[in-house]
Amino acid sequence: MNAHERNSGLPDPEDAALAREGASELARLLAEKLEAERVQIRLDGADLIVPRQAVSLLRDILAQMAQGNAVTVVPTHAELSTQEAATIINVSRPFVVKLLERGDIPFRKAGTHRRIRYEDLMNYKARMDADSREAMDALAAQAQELDMDY
Repeated sequence: MNAHERNSGLPDPEDAALAREGASELARLLAEKLEAERVQIRLDGADLIVPRQAVSLLRDILAQMAQGNAVTVVPTHAELSTQEAATIINVSRPFVVKLLERGDIPFRKAGTHRRIRYEDLMNYKARMDADSREAMDALAAQAQELDMDY
């Protein structure tokens, strides 16, 4: 593996397999400790006590790595550039600019640059995902009504 591959954030097959095992083990741990607000983890002989939310986040990160995905952790209060926002929601930067100018996503200007709060971007994405699910449900219902065998 060359330096670019190591720094790309994409897990190699060995890391993906290790991540899969780790995600499964953390899921099991969380299921066993349903009521626990904190979880104790043994790390190279040292005991580490962390909030349950941190363990859930680590499980989610490992699950993404197991699927071969790169993962970036972004604080919800972080501000993103239009390019970063576009990358996160998998659209073009000009499309994000249109969304901002239309008022679909709140933003602020820092000089000539637009800045989008991560939380606002995720709220927009959740709305769009919900709209997509509604549209798919409506299409499925229509297909059933028309006996289209979908």
